[in-house]
Amino acid sequence: MRKIITGAALVLTTALLTGCGSDDSPAATAPADKPATSAQPKAKAGDGGGEVKHEVTLEVLGTGTTSVYYNLDTNKMEQVQLPWKKTSTITLTTDAEKKVGLGVSVVPGSVTGSDGMLHAAPCVITVDGKKVADNQDGKSDKMCEYKVK
Repeated sequence: MRKIITGAALVLTTALLTGCGSDDSPAATAPADKPATSAQPKAKAGDGGGEVKHEVTLEVLGTGTTSVYYNLDTNKMEQVQLPWKKTSTITLTTDAEKKVGLGVSVVPGSVTGSDGMLHAAPCVITVDGKKVADNQDGKSDKMCEYKVK
């Protein structure tokens, strides 16, 4: 158990440190007489480098009540009545968010299937009206997750 916790802490620390850094960019260290090259993607014409907004909807289908854990504009666990839906506008403001993406997810609770057994409730994620993730109508035991870019 200690190895799992230590490994998880190491992964989390690495992820956090990857996003942090100092001003060691080529532009900051390049000599004044040489132009700096950038590993950052160039802004597209008309992009302006501003905010990018996406409407994201999380859904858990089925009947009855279940627990739902989601990561959207906030992280939360709720006991909900099915079918359940939550929609939010996700705003990407940094170059890192636009390049790597911002993770959204929903972990559906269990519902009783037609065979009388408990199964994961079906879940779906849509971004700007387009379905981008699902758990195969509850046939997969995986959560629904997607990186909004």
